[in-house]
Amino acid sequence: MKNFLLPVVLFFAIQLGYGQEKTEHPNQNSLYSCAGIDVKPDFPGGIKEFQKYIAKNYITPREAKEIKGKVFVTFVVEIDGTLTNIRVLRDLGFGTGKEAIRVLEQSPKWIPGQQKGLIVRSTYSLPIAIN
Repeated sequence: MKNFLLPVVLFFAIQLGYGQEKTEHPNQNSLYSCAGIDVKPDFPGGIKEFQKYIAKNYITPREAKEIKGKVFVTFVVEIDGTLTNIRVLRDLGFGTGKEAIRVLEQSPKWIPGQQKGLIVRSTYSLPIAIN
């Protein structure tokens, strides 16, 4: 009986050890897509305040005075709220993309995104309307 009971007990003990569920915590150094995180990054005061910030600080290049449309940009909101890796996805030309980058580089710190309660780095893309 002892010869039978010992292997059975060991088998179940080993199974309990392997049966533990691994919980994955977000890595703060990893880069998350804005669409796939719990709390998305945001400009202080929300998107309306961001639009006011752009309207106040964006200086339309002289060559683009008659141009209307949208410049699409993407960037990374870091854990401390700074914007890095600012890139233009679609430009109207005539310096509009460079000006969008300049304004975003001078932007106040954003509120970073969160995943499972931890602050994470995340990508963010948006259009900037040029009127």
